[in-house]
Amino acid sequence: MNLALVHNRQHIQTLWEKRISSRCQYEENEEQRMEKSALKRLRGEWLTRLETRNKHLKSVNT
Repeated sequence: MNLALVHNRQHIQTLWEKRISSRCQYEENEEQRMEKSALKRLRGEWLTRLETRNKHLKSVNT
């Protein structure tokens, strides 16, 4: 096989392996960031407050 073809194949393979590795690392970091986010906790707290408020308003109106 031609040496240039082998070199190109190895270069392309290395390039894609680096891209895949970089993408996997980005996804892991993004997942960790989302897990650390307080958004789920805050959303849950607001839902609890809204439910309590709605129950209170229903009991006052009846």
